[in-house]
Amino acid sequence: MARTVALVVAAGSGTRAGGDTPKQYRRLAGKALLAHAVDRLRHPRIDAVQVVIGQGQDEAYREAVGSRALPSPILGGATRRQSVRNGLDALGDVERVLIHDAARPFLPAAVIDRLLDALGNHDGAVPALPVIDTLARRNGEAVPRENLVRVQTPQAFRFEPIRRAHAAWAGDEATDDAQVARAAGLDVANVEGDPALDKLTFEADFRRAEATLLTPRTGLGFDVHALAAGAELWLGGVRIPHDKGLAGHSDADVVLHALTDAILGALAAGDIGDHFPPSDPRWRGAPSSLFLDHARELVAREGGLIAHVDVTIICESPRIGPHRQAMRDRIAALLRLPASRISIKATTTDRLGFTGRGEGIAAQAVATVALPEDR
Repeated sequence: MARTVALVVAAGSGTRAGGDTPKQYRRLAGKALLAHAVDRLRHPRIDAVQVVIGQGQDEAYREAVGSRALPSPILGGATRRQSVRNGLDALGDVERVLIHDAARPFLPAAVIDRLLDALGNHDGAVPALPVIDTLARRNGEAVPRENLVRVQTPQAFRFEPIRRAHAAWAGDEATDDAQVARAAGLDVANVEGDPALDKLTFEADFRRAEATLLTPRTGLGFDVHALAAGAELWLGGVRIPHDKGLAGHSDADVVLHALTDAILGALAAGDIGDHFPPSDPRWRGAPSSLFLDHARELVAREGGLIAHVDVTIICESPRIGPHRQAMRDRIAALLRLPASRISIKATTTDRLGFTGRGEGIAAQAVATVALPEDR
């Protein structure tokens, strides 16, 4: 018998968050919102996690939870309360249940402990926070806030009393399970909630949540290639007319090579030679856009975001200025970023060294990448 079960309600359409994907299946830092919620419920005092999903969400659910060992999901209803009731009716013989919304994915373990401790003396317990903002009606009339709290989930209950309360409910749609419990005469306590449990509803909520999950990393890249007669000159993914081109195993685009190494450095994933060895004939004459695209995919696979890149090209000729915007646009397209996040600069060495003598071109790059904290 599973003594304590967490019931995650993930059956809604999530339309207020925008987009075509229900918000519980949207990704934050490379992981679906539902997966974040499930992972936070892995707690020594919780014996099992059960998810309730909506009609037609089976494929989205499987993709969201991946290889996590979970029982088959329960089909919810047309309203949240009906989904909760379906879940409770399907749970079977349990002692305690925590009813949680997938839209509150960042559950601190301490809140779970406070809720379960409260069940020792109460039929139910809910996390709540004091209201600190001034409240007013639309006409401007102030509303006293002294006795008001913001109620969150998960809400914990002794199982049989809350199951019977839901079965007996005959009112309009309840806003939460504590309302159903109190209507049935159950004793529901408030415990201290947590701001981390604030519900994600609108697009701005998702942007703020992702910012808290990602940690900035910086990578540095450098590359140099010799100039040679008879070769094409590619810089920043743009073919530039010149009497010489860069010699190398691929198209020798020093800008994209340096930028690829910068992104790989932010990932601590080696360098371009580790991923595309020059000894491999597959990369002979290959466009360097393949390398940069690979680095971008690695960032996406880790649940990260490329925030900004900055490249400095070091050469006497050709002049970079006339081609700067074309390079920015091309790199922006490859990285799927706005051009405003792509910086291209150029400098000379006052005719000193190999670049000053026109023997080659060098490039250095810095990439700022935001990655999940546990990466």
